[in-house]
Amino acid sequence: MAKRQGDHSTLGDILKDFISSGKLEKGLNKVSAEDAWHQVMGDAISKYTMQVMLEGETLHVQLSSSVLREELTYGKEKIIRLLNEALEKELIKKLVLR
Repeated sequence: MAKRQGDHSTLGDILKDFISSGKLEKGLNKVSAEDAWHQVMGDAISKYTMQVMLEGETLHVQLSSSVLREELTYGKEKIIRLLNEALEKELIKKLVLR
């Protein structure tokens, strides 16, 4: 196979372009947000987590414990900051605990 001179792109750059142009980014963000929730919050909180959904810039989390939901309500800003750090981008602006 002959090498082309000039334009050199890494495979990572090509995949990023493909994902953003093919509207796959939205779906990948949903999966990444759920993974980040479980990673940041740990096993203790994950076992009470029923559902995690990203809709736009809002993360909806359904919890099975009303006591835990009340406790987490006090630290929403910190949770959002930690999730965005884990995602390495400002994806989540609002957190809704149900």
